[in-house]
Amino acid sequence: MSRQLLAMALAPLLGLFILGIGNGFLATLITLRLDAAGESAVVIGWVSSAYFIGLALGAMLNDRLLLRIGHIRAYGSFASLVAVTVLLQGLVDHPWAWFALRLIGGWATVGVYLVIESWLLTAGDQKVRGRLLAMYMISLYAAGVLGQLLLGVTEAMGGAASFMVIGMLASLSVLPMAMIPRVSPLIEKAEPLNPLRLITLTPTGVMGSFGSGLLVAAIYTLLPLYLQRIGLPVDRIGQMMAVVVLGAMLLQYPVGRWSDRHDRQIVLIGIGAFCVLVSAAILWLPLNLWLLAALLFLLGGGVFSLYPVAVGHAADRAPAGALVRMSQGLLLINAIGSTVSPPLISPMMTVLGDAGLFWALGALGGILVAFFVWRRSVRPAPVPVAPFSPSTPMSSAGAELAVTDELMQGAAEHEHIEDLSSAVPEIDVAEPLVGPPPPDEAHIAYYADEEAGQVASDPLPSRS
Repeated sequence: MSRQLLAMALAPLLGLFILGIGNGFLATLITLRLDAAGESAVVIGWVSSAYFIGLALGAMLNDRLLLRIGHIRAYGSFASLVAVTVLLQGLVDHPWAWFALRLIGGWATVGVYLVIESWLLTAGDQKVRGRLLAMYMISLYAAGVLGQLLLGVTEAMGGAASFMVIGMLASLSVLPMAMIPRVSPLIEKAEPLNPLRLITLTPTGVMGSFGSGLLVAAIYTLLPLYLQRIGLPVDRIGQMMAVVVLGAMLLQYPVGRWSDRHDRQIVLIGIGAFCVLVSAAILWLPLNLWLLAALLFLLGGGVFSLYPVAVGHAADRAPAGALVRMSQGLLLINAIGSTVSPPLISPMMTVLGDAGLFWALGALGGILVAFFVWRRSVRPAPVPVAPFSPSTPMSSAGAELAVTDELMQGAAEHEHIEDLSSAVPEIDVAEPLVGPPPPDEAHIAYYADEEAGQVASDPLPSRS
């Protein structure tokens, strides 16, 4: 990866990291504040769901602003809107006002993700997309870990201090984008890409994004419940969740580098199979605390690597000018998967017990593997073309360069014929057999004078 490309990717990644620190604990903060205010679980659930509704709406609409004003100004607009909604939550504590603000905040947050993903996909080619997206996910998850640690510090300040800190971080995230030289990637003429065409263009990318939403949302929402029910205290649950995010962060780059060097369909099959194996190990192995932490570390690395590899696979097949719309569509599909995941998976924990979570994760991983293998058989990876060889030259200069074995053999045969020509007696031909007689000196002089404009009045001399 070149230094120029790294410099171009540094600003959006740094901006995402700063904004992600605040977003990393905002959802937890809102839940704690509503619960402390005596609100019911239904109200807390609706306020939390408003964020995902905003994500879905933004994924459908935000590309228009990005394509109209460019990456840098679009990022500034979305990040500023995030800051405003968070600061307003510190001023107004009514739950239904928070519902509206969380919806707008989700709409703006997915706009930030769209800007950064399309920036990285447009800036890099197929050989480095996996590593760029891995760096994107590393920045996001590292910010989430730091944000969770910052939650206790800001809550100790009391009042609206936590919301003020989040708002300030969102505002500060604009600085790296605004202060860099104007090296943002060019936006080509946008090509329409409706959901049906996206599914037709890259079924593997769509399924990978949807499956990633299902798996990641299940880990974020249901894994803490599983850990609580097996008897872990609250502080230990936080540590286990940090281990999951740490695995996601540390394994992103190796998986991204693997996907850059091999067919991404194979990488997706490997990730799905890996998730199945880790889920089975958690179900069947006798676990102690350290072994559980190691398996959760690996599970986080596998599950959270699925989305960037799926996006990279889709980008490899997207037509020119469609990367922004493609990223938008995959974000929408991922948000839909995240929204429907808890209602789909939580019943399995009721029917099969607490371990039903890992039965569900293993089943989802198996479904993804089966789908990816089927797509691989239907549409295998393109076979690399043969090495370049010179073809028939289109100019006289090219003939001197296109030297092949056939030409060498022909030249040798021609040289052999010339050697034999000395034995053939010469034939003296007085007049050419075909064609007009050669011009004499008088005709040559006449045409030269005519071209110079000095033709004499005497008629053209006749041939003798």
